[in-house]
Amino acid sequence: MKLHKHYLLAFFIITTVFGCKNKNTEEIEVSTKTEEIIAKKIINDSITNNPPKGMVWIPGGSFLQGAVPQDQAAMKHERPQHPVSVDGFFMDITEVTNAEFAKFIKATGYVTMAEREIDWNEMKKQLHEGTPKPHDSVLQPGSLMFKKTKSSVPNLYDFSQWWRWSIGTNWKHPSGPDSNIEGKDNHPVVHVCYEDTEAYCVWAGRRLPTEAEWEFAARANQENATYSWGDDLSILSKQANSWEGEFPVNNTLKDGFELTAPVKTYPANNFGLYDMAGNVWEMTSDWYNLNYYDELAALNTSIDNPKGAAKAYNPNAPYIQEKIIKGGSFLCSDSYCASYRVSSRMGTSLDSSAEHVGFRTVATPDMLVKK
Repeated sequence: MKLHKHYLLAFFIITTVFGCKNKNTEEIEVSTKTEEIIAKKIINDSITNNPPKGMVWIPGGSFLQGAVPQDQAAMKHERPQHPVSVDGFFMDITEVTNAEFAKFIKATGYVTMAEREIDWNEMKKQLHEGTPKPHDSVLQPGSLMFKKTKSSVPNLYDFSQWWRWSIGTNWKHPSGPDSNIEGKDNHPVVHVCYEDTEAYCVWAGRRLPTEAEWEFAARANQENATYSWGDDLSILSKQANSWEGEFPVNNTLKDGFELTAPVKTYPANNFGLYDMAGNVWEMTSDWYNLNYYDELAALNTSIDNPKGAAKAYNPNAPYIQEKIIKGGSFLCSDSYCASYRVSSRMGTSLDSSAEHVGFRTVATPDMLVKK
């Protein structure tokens, strides 16, 4: 991290005032603990007032995590509400873009999961025992792509009706092996899995947000709002990139986009964050555990800086280890999941990637000082 002049000034004050004590003057004797507290405050104040490029300071605070009472679309795993507090942190103003991810790839030579050969021995651990091995022609590197259906779908719980495995699809070829990202530098990077996002964070000196941090940032001090902009669903097309029309048959494109939109296309929330609703789902560091909210609520006390459940638990996918994703995507519709709501949450397996999942990063003042 390039040290800002205010950081250097703080360091100068600390070393001159506290580092040069007069042994004969007891009045200026300050305990080591007090010195550390004052020093940390001066440095933290300097850093928070000068956020890293592309990030904004999110002040700490308390809130009720989970679906608000008036949210008619809320799902069971978004309830009950429970009191949570988080310390302040920096957050990317936008989702990580293709251009930013390309810099990471160029600097490290990293190969994403969607570009690697498939290990059947690892894959079968996530499947029912005895599942037959697919033909080698199918077990090729790729990712999940969305496909419209030709007619209405009576069973919206059967995801296989609109998802297909696309060989050769990855972050550089987001719409199939013959596509590319030319002219899409400012679109969010997609087809990245949890491991890919973690690798990016290590390189960038950042980390993924916890679910609590993400939700606090999305609410932006609107404690009882259903959406990141308030409660007015009628302005959805002006606020987020989502699916409008009958899912998954017809998208009216009222918001202007079929797939991803360039970041900053829609208004920022009260914290200055863009696309906290729609565009692409965003990865968090928390395990997806359907019992977690009930367990927190049972404690009947506010939790400081929760890190999520100790392990994943989803009886609908018992063999899969899933992380929580937040915010919804360009595929979320009012007729289906309406996951552009602040409390929306979903699980995604550690090695899964798709064209509607991306991420953004966070950092704390301590992380920046260490860097």
